[in-house]
Amino acid sequence: MGIHDGHREKMRNRFLTAGLDAFADHEALELLLYYAIPRRDTNPTAHALMERYGSLSAVLEAPAEDLRKVEGVGESAAVLLRLVPQLCRKARLAGVRETVLNSVERAGAYLLELFAGLNREVLYQLCLDQKGKLLACKRLSEGGANHTEMNIRLLMENAILTSASGVILSHNHPSGIALPSEDDFNTTERARAALMTIGVKLVDHIIVADGDFVSMADSGFLT
Repeated sequence: MGIHDGHREKMRNRFLTAGLDAFADHEALELLLYYAIPRRDTNPTAHALMERYGSLSAVLEAPAEDLRKVEGVGESAAVLLRLVPQLCRKARLAGVRETVLNSVERAGAYLLELFAGLNREVLYQLCLDQKGKLLACKRLSEGGANHTEMNIRLLMENAILTSASGVILSHNHPSGIALPSEDDFNTTERARAALMTIGVKLVDHIIVADGDFVSMADSGFLT
């Protein structure tokens, strides 16, 4: 057993005994990277990731192509780092058997959870039945810190394939406030017009930022 193997075994036993709360952020990263980098000391790589992104949450939300710029991070490590937060988010959302989003408050609470920890702009489509039951949550697009584009064709396909009666659009403002921009108004109008052609109602467009949300419908912006 080499020096790294002995260290890894101690780290694993420490985790099994005390849990992840006993680890510093860089140590948690070091442990995670064992499963993508089997034959190299992952401690320097974990430190390099923390130095580049500044926090554990930022590391786990960084784009894969940017993660690979860090020395020691190959394709397998980048995929693992991107997989972990998305897997956790998917598990949390799957924990509720039936999600009914028939009010702004319920939709907002669901979306605050969905966007938690994201540091780049993402656009989601929530497909609903006539009673507001969530049929599907689809990620329409993903952009940078301040902008993302909407794919109208995909928006309509998702609505048709889920037999949705209504749709809620939602995106986040990672570095701003939860108020609609001019682009947000234009995107909303394009989505409403497109969905109308297939008999689906655009119920709302909700913007999330810094633990808060604004409903365009509830605020009178969606008339």
